[in-house]
Amino acid sequence: MPELPEVEVVRRGLDRWVAGRTVAEASVLHPRAARRHAEGGADLAARLRGRTVAAASRRGKYLWLPLDGRDVALVAHLGMSGQLLVQPADSPDEVHLRARVAFTDGGRELRFVDQRTFGGLALDDLVPDDAGGAVPASVAHIARDPLDPLFDDRVWVRRLRSKRTGLKRALLDQTLASGIGNIYADESLWRARLHWAQPTDELAPARARELLGHVRDVMTEALGQGGTSFDALYVNVNGESGYFDVSLAAYGQEGRPCPRCGRPIVREPFMNRSSYRCPRCQRTPRHPHR
Repeated sequence: MPELPEVEVVRRGLDRWVAGRTVAEASVLHPRAARRHAEGGADLAARLRGRTVAAASRRGKYLWLPLDGRDVALVAHLGMSGQLLVQPADSPDEVHLRARVAFTDGGRELRFVDQRTFGGLALDDLVPDDAGGAVPASVAHIARDPLDPLFDDRVWVRRLRSKRTGLKRALLDQTLASGIGNIYADESLWRARLHWAQPTDELAPARARELLGHVRDVMTEALGQGGTSFDALYVNVNGESGYFDVSLAAYGQEGRPCPRCGRPIVREPFMNRSSYRCPRCQRTPRHPHR
């Protein structure tokens, strides 16, 4: 699933290519693409027509485009394979095209492509956030991400240490800090030399702050390289792949030597997925949380 860097790359593309344009026509081509919109795809398309799109916003893995009047926004979640592409209107339809938005200027159109149909679009009311801004009601429960200027490090450390769970599980908790997924959790834990099952309530505050710093560093570096693309599913609005995957030290590197000590990276089961670590640099804690 795309994580913060990949979604932020898409947000920047939408801000460049879509913001300020007025919708001429919209269509939803697959019902699952609008399953988060209670009234269905036809209603979503009808309510988009004639609306002008404002600057793109993001919280964690959610994207939204506020519409003129600033009372409602088009919210997108990419799911496992969703793509928001900006394409010439005369370009062939993608195989898994699920929705399209054309604009009154006749320029490039916005397309939602989703092979596995786990992502989706919806119109949602905007509600006030904790800083005087606005956020879609369906996204309000999502925490700010570590790259957000308003992210509160002290609150995050306190809440992290108050939980009785494993460290990686806490990193993936989007109500603590949003945007961190499996890839960047593994990479941050490798840099911090911490095991994924380290109990959060046994982590010293200084070590928690150090880990948070590594989270920021990893995601900033990934953002600078366009995100992590293992296949053609994770692309920016122009269909281009990121290349942070060549910089990964732990995630997906099973059997390869640890860049720090040379010991082979191991893969272990974690929450119906996998976790990667160096068995020498990231030693199992005395009382791991299971």
